Amino acid sequence: MRTLTISKAARQAGVGVETIRFYERKGLIEQPPTPDGGYRTYPNETVKRILFIRQAQELGFSLREIDELLSLRSTPGTDCAAIRERASAKLQ
Repeated sequence: MRTLTISKAARQAGVGVETIRFYERKGLIEQPPTPDGGYRTYPNETVKRILFIRQAQELGFSLREIDELLSLRSTPGTDCAAIRERASAKLQ
């Protein structure tokens, strides 16, 4: 699995480093542990998650609503219909 430094992850997601730190503080993305070398590395999944957050914000979802969507997404047994239903309701 390829990992990225915070600056590379931010660049790929089209956000600033402070945005990633803000999302970590809000619990929207997981903060990786600090290794002995001192540089945290982020999996590619983090970039995908940031892109999802940004797209949801552009559609008008609040960070609280995005957190709920992300929770649905990571809950075993939840199908896409529940997420699609919330997204459709928001867009209307």
